Amino acid sequence: MAASVSLSPSERSQRARIAAYSQHAKHDPKETTRKARETYRAQFYEWIPEDLPQAERDRRAEAAFKAHMARLAFLSAKARCKAGGSG
Repeated sequence: MAASVSLSPSERSQRARIAAYSQHAKHDPKETTRKARETYRAQFYEWIPEDLPQAERDRRAEAAFKAHMARLAFLSAKARCKAGGSG
């Protein structure tokens, strides 16, 4: 498609979905997203003291990650409820 063609948000979403499926058909998605996932998970170590044993740092980082995800789920449910959806 030409860059000058204006697409609706729905059309852009469909085009992106097609591109993602095409990429996943050619490559292992776990490999193509590995670096991004590692970088994302590494941020949860930033608040953990470095002088702790690695096993304790891992445990605390995992707890921080779970707390973050629970917070996102809570906010998502709250927004759906406010918007009149289920939740």
